[in-house]
Amino acid sequence: MGKRESQKEIMEIKTEESKKTNTIKNILLVIIGIVGLKIGGDLAVNNAVKVAQYFNLSEKIISLTILAIGTSLPELVTSVTAAIKGNSDIAIGNIIGSNIFNMLLIIGVSSFIKPITFNVSYNMDLSILVISTLILALFPIIPPKNKMSRMNGVVYVILYAAYLEILFLW
Repeated sequence: MGKRESQKEIMEIKTEESKKTNTIKNILLVIIGIVGLKIGGDLAVNNAVKVAQYFNLSEKIISLTILAIGTSLPELVTSVTAAIKGNSDIAIGNIIGSNIFNMLLIIGVSSFIKPITFNVSYNMDLSILVISTLILALFPIIPPKNKMSRMNGVVYVILYAAYLEILFLW
Protein backbone atom coordinates (compact mmCIF):
# COMPACT_ATOMS: atom_id res chain seq x y z
CA MET A 1 0.00 0.00 0.00
CA GLY A 2 2.86 2.34 0.81
CA LYS A 3 4.38 1.75 -2.62
CA ARG A 4 1.06 2.46 -4.33
CA GLU A 5 0.54 5.69 -2.38
CA SER A 6 4.04 6.97 -3.19
CA GLN A 7 3.53 6.12 -6.88
CA LYS A 8 0.23 8.04 -6.82
CA GLU A 9 2.01 11.06 -5.32
CA ILE A 10 4.74 10.88 -7.97
CA MET A 11 2.09 10.69 -10.72
CA GLU A 12 0.22 13.68 -9.24
CA ILE A 13 3.44 15.74 -9.11
CA LYS A 14 4.26 14.81 -12.73
CA THR A 15 0.70 15.67 -13.79
CA GLU A 16 0.91 19.10 -12.11
CA GLU A 17 4.31 19.81 -13.74
CA SER A 18 2.90 18.66 -17.09
CA LYS A 19 -0.08 21.03 -16.74
CA LYS A 20 2.24 23.96 -15.96
CA THR A 21 4.46 23.10 -18.94
CA ASN A 22 1.43 22.75 -21.24
CA THR A 23 0.04 26.09 -20.09
CA ILE A 24 3.33 27.89 -20.77
CA LYS A 25 3.67 26.11 -24.11
CA ASN A 26 0.10 27.06 -25.08
CA ILE A 27 0.64 30.71 -24.13
CA LEU A 28 3.81 30.81 -26.23
CA LEU A 29 2.00 29.22 -29.18
CA VAL A 30 -0.80 31.80 -28.94
CA ILE A 31 1.76 34.64 -28.91
CA ILE A 32 3.56 33.12 -31.91
CA GLY A 33 0.20 32.76 -33.67
CA ILE A 34 -0.68 36.42 -33.05
CA VAL A 35 2.72 37.55 -34.37
CA GLY A 36 2.24 35.26 -37.40
CA LEU A 37 -1.20 36.74 -38.05
CA LYS A 38 0.21 40.27 -37.93
CA ILE A 39 3.01 39.39 -40.36
CA GLY A 40 0.60 37.46 -42.63
CA GLY A 41 -1.92 40.31 -42.57
CA ASP A 42 0.75 42.82 -43.54
CA LEU A 43 1.95 40.57 -46.36
CA ALA A 44 -1.60 40.02 -47.62
CA VAL A 45 -2.50 43.72 -47.64
CA ASN A 46 0.81 44.91 -49.11
CA ASN A 47 0.84 42.29 -51.85
CA ALA A 48 -2.86 42.82 -52.66
CA VAL A 49 -2.07 46.49 -53.26
CA LYS A 50 0.85 45.48 -55.51
CA VAL A 51 -1.36 43.05 -57.47
CA ALA A 52 -3.98 45.78 -57.92
CA GLN A 53 -1.36 48.21 -59.16
CA TYR A 54 0.28 45.63 -61.45
CA PHE A 55 -3.00 44.72 -63.17
CA ASN A 56 -4.26 48.30 -63.01
CA LEU A 57 -7.29 47.25 -60.94
CA SER A 58 -8.89 49.08 -58.08
CA GLU A 59 -8.03 48.00 -54.56
CA LYS A 60 -11.77 47.46 -54.06
CA ILE A 61 -11.87 44.69 -56.68
CA ILE A 62 -8.80 43.00 -55.20
CA SER A 63 -10.26 43.16 -51.69
CA LEU A 64 -13.65 41.84 -52.83
CA THR A 65 -12.09 38.94 -54.73
CA ILE A 66 -8.57 37.76 -53.88
CA LEU A 67 -8.53 38.83 -50.22
CA ALA A 68 -12.12 37.73 -49.64
CA ILE A 69 -11.48 34.29 -51.15
CA GLY A 70 -8.20 33.91 -49.25
CA THR A 71 -9.73 34.75 -45.90
CA SER A 72 -12.81 32.60 -46.55
CA LEU A 73 -11.04 29.39 -47.62
CA PRO A 74 -10.76 28.10 -44.02
CA GLU A 75 -14.53 28.66 -43.64
CA LEU A 76 -15.14 26.79 -46.89
CA VAL A 77 -13.08 23.82 -45.72
CA THR A 78 -14.81 23.82 -42.32
CA SER A 79 -18.29 24.03 -43.85
CA VAL A 80 -17.63 21.33 -46.48
CA THR A 81 -16.12 19.03 -43.84
CA ALA A 82 -19.10 19.62 -41.53
CA ALA A 83 -21.56 19.00 -44.37
CA ILE A 84 -19.82 15.77 -45.36
CA LYS A 85 -19.98 14.59 -41.74
CA GLY A 86 -23.67 15.48 -41.57
CA ASN A 87 -23.23 18.43 -39.19
CA SER A 88 -25.31 20.92 -41.13
CA ASP A 89 -25.69 23.25 -38.13
CA ILE A 90 -21.91 23.66 -38.03
CA ALA A 91 -21.78 24.36 -41.78
CA ILE A 92 -24.48 27.05 -41.77
CA GLY A 93 -23.58 28.43 -38.33
CA ASN A 94 -19.96 28.83 -39.39
CA ILE A 95 -20.93 31.06 -42.31
CA ILE A 96 -23.54 33.10 -40.46
CA GLY A 97 -21.34 33.47 -37.39
CA SER A 98 -18.35 34.50 -39.47
CA ASN A 99 -20.33 37.18 -41.29
CA ILE A 100 -21.76 38.56 -38.05
CA PHE A 101 -18.29 38.51 -36.48
CA ASN A 102 -16.75 40.28 -39.48
CA MET A 103 -19.45 42.93 -39.75
CA LEU A 104 -19.76 43.76 -36.09
CA LEU A 105 -16.50 43.00 -34.31
CA ILE A 106 -13.93 43.40 -37.07
CA ILE A 107 -15.39 46.64 -38.43
CA GLY A 108 -16.02 47.87 -34.89
CA VAL A 109 -12.51 47.21 -33.60
CA SER A 110 -10.87 48.48 -36.80
CA SER A 111 -12.80 51.75 -36.76
CA PHE A 112 -12.20 52.11 -33.01
CA ILE A 113 -8.43 51.90 -33.59
CA LYS A 114 -8.49 54.11 -36.68
CA PRO A 115 -11.68 55.61 -38.14
CA ILE A 116 -12.67 54.09 -41.47
CA THR A 117 -14.11 56.25 -44.24
CA PHE A 118 -17.03 54.59 -45.98
CA ASN A 119 -16.92 54.62 -49.75
CA VAL A 120 -20.42 54.76 -51.27
CA SER A 121 -19.21 52.51 -54.08
CA TYR A 122 -19.66 49.64 -51.61
CA ASN A 123 -23.43 50.21 -51.49
CA MET A 124 -24.02 47.78 -54.37
CA ASP A 125 -21.86 45.15 -52.66
CA LEU A 126 -23.74 45.63 -49.40
CA SER A 127 -27.03 45.26 -51.30
CA ILE A 128 -25.82 41.96 -52.74
CA LEU A 129 -24.81 40.85 -49.26
CA VAL A 130 -28.29 41.64 -47.92
CA ILE A 131 -30.01 39.94 -50.87
CA SER A 132 -27.89 36.80 -50.57
CA THR A 133 -28.60 36.68 -46.83
CA LEU A 134 -32.34 36.98 -47.52
CA ILE A 135 -32.12 34.17 -50.06
CA LEU A 136 -30.37 32.03 -47.45
CA ALA A 137 -33.19 32.81 -45.04
CA LEU A 138 -35.75 31.71 -47.66
CA PHE A 139 -34.10 28.37 -48.47
CA PRO A 140 -35.66 26.57 -45.47
CA ILE A 141 -39.10 27.61 -46.75
CA ILE A 142 -38.48 26.71 -50.41
CA PRO A 143 -38.85 22.97 -51.18
CA PRO A 144 -37.12 20.78 -50.20
CA LYS A 145 -38.02 22.30 -46.85
CA ASN A 146 -35.40 22.58 -44.12
CA LYS A 147 -32.68 21.42 -46.47
CA MET A 148 -29.95 23.17 -48.41
CA SER A 149 -30.10 21.14 -51.62
CA ARG A 150 -27.56 20.86 -54.41
CA MET A 151 -29.78 23.14 -56.48
CA ASN A 152 -29.63 25.78 -53.75
CA GLY A 153 -25.84 25.43 -53.81
CA VAL A 154 -25.84 25.83 -57.59
CA VAL A 155 -27.94 28.99 -57.23
CA TYR A 156 -25.39 30.45 -54.84
CA VAL A 157 -22.41 29.55 -57.05
CA ILE A 158 -24.16 31.12 -60.08
CA LEU A 159 -24.96 34.24 -58.04
CA TYR A 160 -21.31 34.51 -56.98
CA ALA A 161 -20.14 34.12 -60.60
CA ALA A 162 -22.61 36.83 -61.64
CA TYR A 163 -21.35 39.05 -58.81
CA LEU A 164 -17.74 38.60 -59.98
CA GLU A 165 -18.79 39.44 -63.53
CA ILE A 166 -20.51 42.62 -62.31
CA LEU A 167 -17.40 43.56 -60.33
CA PHE A 168 -15.10 43.29 -63.31
CA LEU A 169 -17.46 44.90 -65.82
CA TRP A 170 -18.38 47.96 -63.75
